[in-house]
Amino acid sequence: MNDILKDVSMAHRIVVKVGTSTHTYEHGTMNLKLIDRLSMVLSDLRNQGKEIILVSSGAQGIALGKLGLAEKPKDTKGKQAIAAVGQCELMYLYDKMFSGYNNTVAQVLLTREDIAIPRRKRNIQNTVTTLIEMGIIPVVNENDTVSYDEIEIGDNDNLSAVVADLVDADLLVLFSDIDGLYDDDPHKNKNAKLLPTVYDIDEVRDVAGGAGTSRGTGGMVTKLEAAERATNAGIHMIIANGNNVDSLYDILDGKPVGTLFVSKNFDKEEE
Repeated sequence: MNDILKDVSMAHRIVVKVGTSTHTYEHGTMNLKLIDRLSMVLSDLRNQGKEIILVSSGAQGIALGKLGLAEKPKDTKGKQAIAAVGQCELMYLYDKMFSGYNNTVAQVLLTREDIAIPRRKRNIQNTVTTLIEMGIIPVVNENDTVSYDEIEIGDNDNLSAVVADLVDADLLVLFSDIDGLYDDDPHKNKNAKLLPTVYDIDEVRDVAGGAGTSRGTGGMVTKLEAAERATNAGIHMIIANGNNVDSLYDILDGKPVGTLFVSKNFDKEEE
């Protein structure tokens, strides 16, 4: 085990982000098997003494399936309305799944304004920290029901990095619909190679593509933005495939998984 993987394996406070593409099927209905597995793995890590914060997008995506809609509304009020439906459904499911593994979850909804205003930011930090101390797993999402252009964070990749910074996490894991960052688009180039470790984000910006799946809002661009924020804050970040949430065990066993973005605080010369 090299020094960087050993350092990652020692992470105690871990932020895990899952997106719409991870916990819904292509047509928008919920992937119950995967959500149940995620709940089991995170509960198991919590039982081991790890501190877990889950950042979960997907409220609007889940609402599409529940309401039988083919696509998201174009107008803001329509998006806010379906987010209200989807958030209720999402938290009901998380509460049920995590309870089955004897763990409790709590909902935390944020906007950019909450983070920008010092008093609100302190309140968020205090609330999340207290939940963790109580052994509760916070489930964080953007408050889409009240967000508008001026206060929205916009994507949960960046939100997860903000949360990781707020709670002084050791590790951020972004589960995506891809194995990690490649040197080219693997959907178009079968010879594209996975980049296992990134020390300098500026060196890989050119290989980031556009948006993700039709059900989500993020792509590799937002993941690199999240990686920059996290690593600048001294937090390691990993992009891994959300179809295999068990890879969290491998990560904490010091095994290479996906693409690791190395914290700026880590001395490369120690490797």
